[in-house]
Amino acid sequence: MEKIKLRHITLVIVALKLLLIAIVLIKYLPNASPEDLTFNETFFWFLLAGFLAQTVDGALGMAYGVTSNSVLLGFGLSPKLASAAVHTAEVFTTGVSGLSHIRFGNFNKALFLKIVVPGVLSASLGAYLLGSVIDGNIIKPYVNVYLMILGIIILLKAFKKAIKTETNLKNASVYAAFGGFLDAIGGGGWGPIVTSNLIKQGNTPNIVVGTVNTAEFFVTYFSAGILIYFTGIQSWQIILGLIVGGTLAAPFGAYIAKRLPTKTMMIIVGVLIILTSLYTLSNIIFS
Repeated sequence: MEKIKLRHITLVIVALKLLLIAIVLIKYLPNASPEDLTFNETFFWFLLAGFLAQTVDGALGMAYGVTSNSVLLGFGLSPKLASAAVHTAEVFTTGVSGLSHIRFGNFNKALFLKIVVPGVLSASLGAYLLGSVIDGNIIKPYVNVYLMILGIIILLKAFKKAIKTETNLKNASVYAAFGGFLDAIGGGGWGPIVTSNLIKQGNTPNIVVGTVNTAEFFVTYFSAGILIYFTGIQSWQIILGLIVGGTLAAPFGAYIAKRLPTKTMMIIVGVLIILTSLYTLSNIIFS
């Protein structure tokens, strides 16, 4: 593991992105209808949505999947198609985000190696089950109650007089396995589960955000591949809008993560987790 360098991780990210682009161009783009590739206001609205969602995700390590998935479900896409669209877009946005975080020094190799493999394996399993077996909405209420409690704990820690940061990687692989599975079946969850738990344990927020974002590329890549196999690629304008907006925002989000003070990041993360959990729960209760 010590032989793995940052440049190796960077090269793998670039190579996998190029491979996905080639597959999409050769296999899926020729099947797109002319209407799909006519860029009207829908494309530009989702470009803006992708930019804003990735700015938040790149800076705080969460909310891209949850935000984008909620918007797509609101547009009438099924959970399966929405998750496939979000993960396809995320392959591109998380790749640029990960490279940006590495560039700004928001990265811990030991943490990355602990979370990337269990995250990929559990996300692949979750994507397969979503594509062929289960409904990802079943466990959402329970997970969101858990996340809301987690957000409150982070807020309480943030308002302590002295915030001590330390490298604490205990249970990181467990968080990654749970987060990857939830992300695949629910269209979002990797950041809220993994980032928030690691910050709660006292790890430096910007390092956690950058490392979890970089690992998210690999998690998303494999789950997206499996979901695309079952659903294909639909809603091209939406996906391309999310990709372009998110790709433009990724370096900006990484820069913000580097500059924000620890206490400020913890407060924003805690509030964001609570608000998104409440929003999701209200949609479930009143739908």
